[in-house]
Amino acid sequence: MEALHTIWTVAKREWRSYFDSPVAYVFLVIFLGLAGFFTFSVSQFYEAGRADLRGFFVWHPWLYLVLVPAVAMRLWAEERRSGTLELLLTLPVTPLQAILGKFLAAWGFIILALALTFPMPATALYLGRPDAGVICSGYLGSVLLAGAYLALGMMTSALTRNQVVSFILAVVGGLFLILAGFPPVTDLLVRWAPAWLVESVAAFSFMTHFESLQRGILDLRDFFYFFSVMAFMIFCTQAVLQSRAAK
Repeated sequence: MEALHTIWTVAKREWRSYFDSPVAYVFLVIFLGLAGFFTFSVSQFYEAGRADLRGFFVWHPWLYLVLVPAVAMRLWAEERRSGTLELLLTLPVTPLQAILGKFLAAWGFIILALALTFPMPATALYLGRPDAGVICSGYLGSVLLAGAYLALGMMTSALTRNQVVSFILAVVGGLFLILAGFPPVTDLLVRWAPAWLVESVAAFSFMTHFESLQRGILDLRDFFYFFSVMAFMIFCTQAVLQSRAAK
């Protein structure tokens, strides 16, 4: 219970820090603006003639590719740059507790941004009778996708004190995990690689698992994948911070 209290304390501290500066509000405005633009303008929501959110969810991997690293890049890089990382690690807080607290606060912030897109499903429900189960599954997949991106960005933030470098590393890593299962890439691999290799590469992609949830398919393998990515990245972040503390 004490460990959970410590994690909660770190999470509350981190959550408050978002809204103590204009960064949180800028992120929310940009995310909601881009989500609306891609859904209604690029995907032509009204012209499509169907009341579903396919055109909304299909852009989430690409939105998160840029916006989530922007949230994650400050998690540890700022602590290292300002010299507060050493102070934090001398407090009665283990690296894992600090990591989980920061991660939960940042994930909660992104979930808040996602929750503010409620006009999208409200519009679809007003215009027709979309499958509510598919919409809920899509939102659940988006939450898990955001968590995986965030965990990756948190690890890159721990690697460097420069936020720009952390951002670039997270974008490159996220792009690799998208393209591994992107149809143009898999179609190219099929031409010279055996099917089992193509399927193995695609299995590591965010796209493969997110698309299943986006279609309303709840497969335990997809949940296992996203939580495994988060757990692995958190483990790597802990290893990096412990190596810094040992120096």
